[in-house]
Amino acid sequence: MRLNRPTFAARRGRSAGRRTPALAAAAVAAALALTATACGPSEDNAGGTPSASVPTADGKITIPDDLKDRLKEHGIDLDKWKNGEWKNWDKETWLREAKDFVNPIIEDLWDPDRMRDAQQPDQPVEEEDISGDEGVTDPTPQPVEAQAVKAQYHDNVPEAGKVFFDGPQGSMVCSATVVKDPANPGKSNLVWTAGHCVHAGKEGGWFRNIAFVPSYNNDAKSAAEQGKPTKEELAPFGVWWGDWAQTSEQWIAQGAATGGQGAPYDFAVIHVTPEKGSTGKSLEETVGSALPVEFNAPAAPKISSMTATGYPAAPPFDGERMFRCEDQPGRLSLKADQPTMYRIGCTMTGGSSGGGWVAAGRDGKPALVSNTSIGPVTAGWLAGPRLGPEAKGIYDAVSEKFAGR
Repeated sequence: MRLNRPTFAARRGRSAGRRTPALAAAAVAAALALTATACGPSEDNAGGTPSASVPTADGKITIPDDLKDRLKEHGIDLDKWKNGEWKNWDKETWLREAKDFVNPIIEDLWDPDRMRDAQQPDQPVEEEDISGDEGVTDPTPQPVEAQAVKAQYHDNVPEAGKVFFDGPQGSMVCSATVVKDPANPGKSNLVWTAGHCVHAGKEGGWFRNIAFVPSYNNDAKSAAEQGKPTKEELAPFGVWWGDWAQTSEQWIAQGAATGGQGAPYDFAVIHVTPEKGSTGKSLEETVGSALPVEFNAPAAPKISSMTATGYPAAPPFDGERMFRCEDQPGRLSLKADQPTMYRIGCTMTGGSSGGGWVAAGRDGKPALVSNTSIGPVTAGWLAGPRLGPEAKGIYDAVSEKFAGR
């Protein structure tokens, strides 16, 4: 079993050892904007208005001096950062606390080559790590063959997309879902994904250059069919950078690349902003949809069907196309003192991490009830956390932080 994290298998004829693509000259010279705040949930003003980046007449973004000063307190120099300092993963300076999330925008960093190079490393978890007697675990489900989502993705699953980010091993990718924002009805900028897609867990800190691309590769072309695509072809609804992210304290304290530690709390919410500056439209308005989130959804035996959606990247998939699996969920317990997870049969592989699981909500309408967290090396099933008070607390905190913005 593995945590569904970016794999470094060779793709599109590239060497499997090419893990850290060079920062393109255009990206190095591009304008740097910062829309993050260094004030987090544990600070007194966690629910208040974030420090604002200010759009100018030409659409660029200026950075408030107080925000620059706070970054410097963390040892982050913006000029050095845009020129490649973000690639320094020294553990002594790698920000890891919940309050320390920062994600300066580097325009055009995520160009077509970098997006297609971002992969999903396998994170093995052995089958014996699954408890058979400490909690409630149902028999292993039969594999359900992942079905390709038909093009255009925006017409069928407008909420779904990819999250790109950088870690010590190179550029990586997960899947994610646009969700509703109770503080900004109809104008959500919230994205739901897995905790391990934004934070490395107990042995690391926040990932960098986190960005969301809704309806990635909207025409559902394979890597071979794409040839040399433009950015607009891969990101028809733009690139949206995370200006704030939160995951569970349990994931930060326990999360690990092996063993499944922290998986029952492996969820995150990202607030995003357009890479090129404000267009006047929110993410929800841009894609035309957002899913409600159902907290404390029924236990697995009471749910007749769940559908998981994502962009599997590990073989036999190429990471370019969206797939989904539908199955009746069972239960998976990793530790008796932690929440039981949902589990479904599914052949999707690494890259599908963070993708939304949808089921009928209490009102009978589709709602996000979980996200892909872990699965076996044999790719026969996936498991996701049951969203409870911890998940709702994160969701509410991010929503309130940006209320009215």
